Amino acid sequence: MPKLIIEARQAAISADLEVRRILPFRRQRMVGPFIFLDHAGPIGESIKDFSSLDVLPHPHIGLSTLTYLLSGQVTHRDSLGVEQIIKPGEVNWMTAGKGISHSERFEDPNFLKQHQLEMLQTWIALPEEYEEIEPSFNNFSAEELPIYTDKGIWMRLIAGEAYGLKSNVNTFSPLFYLHVNLEALAVFDLPKGYEERAIYITKGCINLNGIIYAEGQMLIFGKEETPKFIALAKTTLILLGGEPLGQRYIWWNFVSSRKERIEQAKADWVAGRIILPPNDNKEYVPLPSEKLRMPEPPEANILS
Repeated sequence: MPKLIIEARQAAISADLEVRRILPFRRQRMVGPFIFLDHAGPIGESIKDFSSLDVLPHPHIGLSTLTYLLSGQVTHRDSLGVEQIIKPGEVNWMTAGKGISHSERFEDPNFLKQHQLEMLQTWIALPEEYEEIEPSFNNFSAEELPIYTDKGIWMRLIAGEAYGLKSNVNTFSPLFYLHVNLEALAVFDLPKGYEERAIYITKGCINLNGIIYAEGQMLIFGKEETPKFIALAKTTLILLGGEPLGQRYIWWNFVSSRKERIEQAKADWVAGRIILPPNDNKEYVPLPSEKLRMPEPPEANILS
């Protein structure tokens, strides 16, 4: 049985872009190094002003962001000068390290009219020795990522290692992140050898020991459990997990093992020491009010 079941909650990250937020959760702050997971969409032509979906330039420290599309198209711009259109099946891996800013723009209304937008974004905390590295960005095409197929099963290894496969995406700690499509009645299990593992159901439903779990739920498992699942319909899953990194603070878009580093990042953003993307620098997200309080460890070391 799962150690914990997380129900996705609604959150808004721009004027018209609402997401289902899964991590962090009050009773499960992280799964391995994964400290944040949002699921946006599907969003179609019901949106009339596509610019209202845009996520304006905003900062990060102490983490890597991983953006993966199930459908649609997004333009990434960052303070390194990178401009990258990401399409379904590709990976945008941005390492913030000591500080970066980026935006996500939805600039092709014809594409959104013809295709729905569905996007997953996760943050992956960095080991302490890498928290202050120089920021970087990499895009990986769908063709660069390993695929596995079996009867009723299709999966892409987005990052890390699992099922004997290894992704080309460079990671900083042991982890796995997979996109899995299942036909009805397909049977599957979780990757082994990781301390913390989870399944997020993006579409469809699965059966585990006679209990049905459905879209919008995340199931958390430990290392020793060997669950077997059956898909009850066409189902899409995200599998993720890895080795724990220890306590992390998170405040707004900042992640660090040190509380005082969060305070420095706040001051840096206000003072303009984290620069804006040179090709998207006319507007930005201001620092939120102090109502986002920093909780004390160990009981609540991350805000939901």
